[in-house]
Amino acid sequence: MSSAAAAAWWARSRIRILLPVIFLAPALFFLLSPPSSPPFFFTLPTSREESPSASGSRVIWAQRRVVEWRPCGWWRAAMPAPARRNGYIRIDCYGGLNQLRRDLCDGIAVARLLNATMVLPKFEVAAYWNESRGYVEVVKDMPEEIASKEPYRVDCSKRKGHFDYVETVLPALLEHQYISLTPAMSQRRDRNPSYAKASYCQSCYNALRLNKNVETKAIELLQAIPKPFLSLHLRFEPDMVAYSRCIYTGLSSKSLSAIEAARGEDRKALTGEAARLWRNRGKCPLTPSETAFILKALGIPTDTNIYLAAGDGLMELEGFTSIYKNIYTKSSLLTHEDFEKMHGNTKAALDYYVSVNSDAYVATFFGNMDKMVTAMRTMQGHQKTLVLSRRAYANYTAVGLSGEHLAMAMWDAHREEYIMGRGSALPEQCFCEFKL
Repeated sequence: MSSAAAAAWWARSRIRILLPVIFLAPALFFLLSPPSSPPFFFTLPTSREESPSASGSRVIWAQRRVVEWRPCGWWRAAMPAPARRNGYIRIDCYGGLNQLRRDLCDGIAVARLLNATMVLPKFEVAAYWNESRGYVEVVKDMPEEIASKEPYRVDCSKRKGHFDYVETVLPALLEHQYISLTPAMSQRRDRNPSYAKASYCQSCYNALRLNKNVETKAIELLQAIPKPFLSLHLRFEPDMVAYSRCIYTGLSSKSLSAIEAARGEDRKALTGEAARLWRNRGKCPLTPSETAFILKALGIPTDTNIYLAAGDGLMELEGFTSIYKNIYTKSSLLTHEDFEKMHGNTKAALDYYVSVNSDAYVATFFGNMDKMVTAMRTMQGHQKTLVLSRRAYANYTAVGLSGEHLAMAMWDAHREEYIMGRGSALPEQCFCEFKL
């Protein structure tokens, strides 16, 4: 074949030849990479230029942020509810403090969606009070002819969007005038019209408050903590570890027994390859000693005042307190009598209030409590907020990093998270990204 003919053939055929190569290249790279290499989404540190020294002289909060989540402006404008009401809705709330708050906020959005008056629920322990009347009418008492009968129960377990509520729940409200419901956990709030979304945001972040008695006790607790301080939501309780289905080595026999007692038949620990993949996905709770290691890697001084926002039954705590010694808890700051008679939801409310108002907040798990706290801190402009990456820690230790090399890797992972403003708010609908 002449050179001219070859050139013409190449011009006609190059797209057909190159396209498969372009699309297969990532797959070939992944398949041919040695198994000991870290996952492609993690980069091993190559320089100490941005990393703190082993003594922790540079703290993560000193990094200049380039992005922040802030409350969006659209929902803060007045959107008063129509004068005419379609009936009364009682929101039935169950579970812990975080579940109560979620159901209340969702319930207010549903009440606005259906143009109903919301009847304040009766809690086992009065955890919240509400001032959202500008968006949804809220009452404690109803007309006698309504209050004298039990509300008609509506099953909302499968409701996802506003059409579900309008088409299925509204007819029941119009017929019975008084209904009760628990908002579906699987709600698609993004499908709601703007006025219902605004009511949700307003109720969660402007109107909903802890009740007066709980808030008074929370303020007392906050004032007793030496300032400045970091609030740490540390999660390493037997039931949580059992639920995670993770296996840990080096734990005390007491901790192992507690985990096994909480595990039960339906929470068998994963083993082999399944356990490795599960851990590398970041599904295993950080131990207190792992948490202390990461905090040191982030430059948090070991003499920092730390408030432990945690439930009862924390295990292996000496792995943390052997490094960070200025530790404060509810039980150490409140009188014994005060603490012992408190309901679990009240204890959680105190942790919530202190964490929202702390100088810095670090979470080891992004659960409901952490979502509440980080969102409220964002509302108030408190940007020293970080969720530790269990996934990064698992993947870096899986490829053999330890000591100073592991500390450098954790610094890089969390620095990126912090300067980009991720993990510090709920961008779901009430918060927007602002470049700095």
